[in-house]
Amino acid sequence: MDQQQQQHHRNIVSYYNHTWLEYRVLWINKKNRALHFGYYEDHTRDHSEALTNLNRVMAQKVGISSSDHVLDAGCGQGGSALWLSENLKARVTGITLVPHQVVKAQKETAKRNLGDKLLFEVKDYCNTGYADGSFDVIWACESVCHTHQKIDFYKEAYRLLKSGGRLVMAEYIRADRNMNDVDENILQAWCSGWSMPDLDTWEEHKTNMTVSGFTQMEYSDITHNVRPSLNKLHRISKKLLNFGNLLHLLRIRNHIKHNNHKASIHQYEALDRNLWFYSIITAQKT
Repeated sequence: MDQQQQQHHRNIVSYYNHTWLEYRVLWINKKNRALHFGYYEDHTRDHSEALTNLNRVMAQKVGISSSDHVLDAGCGQGGSALWLSENLKARVTGITLVPHQVVKAQKETAKRNLGDKLLFEVKDYCNTGYADGSFDVIWACESVCHTHQKIDFYKEAYRLLKSGGRLVMAEYIRADRNMNDVDENILQAWCSGWSMPDLDTWEEHKTNMTVSGFTQMEYSDITHNVRPSLNKLHRISKKLLNFGNLLHLLRIRNHIKHNNHKASIHQYEALDRNLWFYSIITAQKT
C-alpha cells in the first residue's frame, strides 16, 4: 500500500471516529444499526422501516438465502449483516477499516446471540487476505464511494466470489464526468465532507466491473424511493446549521464534524441539480 492509500485509510477512520455521535443521535436506530439511507414505498410508515427496506430490496436483487456466505464490504456497525443473519439466516462476515465499528458490531452480535452466524473484522475490502472463492455474495451498501480507485474493489470482489457468485451494491452514481465548475465544486464539497474521494459514472463502474471479469452488470435508479430519506437528512442539517456554525466558531466542533454537517446539505443540493443519482448495482461471476 502506498503512502497516498495509507493516508486515505487514516482519513476514513478519522471521519467515522469523529462523526459517530452525530450518526448515533440523528440517524441510527437501535434495532437496525443502519448508517445508510432508507428506501420508501407507498406503505412505508417511518424512517426505521425505510432503513430496513433497503436491506430487503438489496437482498432480493441477488436472492440471498440461508445457504449463502456473504461478505459485507464496509459493514459499518453491522446493521445490514445483523439483518441478513436474523431475517435470512445467512452467514455473514463484515469488514471495515474502523476499529470502533467492529467493537460495536461484535457487542450487538453477542447481545442477539448470533455469534455462530456473524464475524466482524478490521480489514480493507480492496485487500482482504481471504482465500479465493470464499463467498457466495459480496454486499456493499454505500461503501464503495469511499474507495480511491473503484477498480481495486471490483478486482478483489471478483477474486473472493465463488463461481456463480453475486455482487450487490447500493451506491451514489455521478451523472456526468464533464460538469461545469459550479456543479463540480458542489459535488466535491459533498464528497470531501464525507471522506469520499470522488463518485464514478455508471459507465465507469461498468467498465471496471467488465475489466475485473464480472458479467450481467445491471443498475436500478432508485432515487425516487430514497429521496425522502435524503430529504430528511437535508432538513435536519439545514435546521441545525446556524447552531453548527456557532459551535465551529467557538472551536467546540472540529472541521471534520463541521464539514460532514455541511456536506449533508451539499448532497441534496447536488441531487436537485441532477449531478448524481442513487442506484442498486448487481453483477455476477460466471
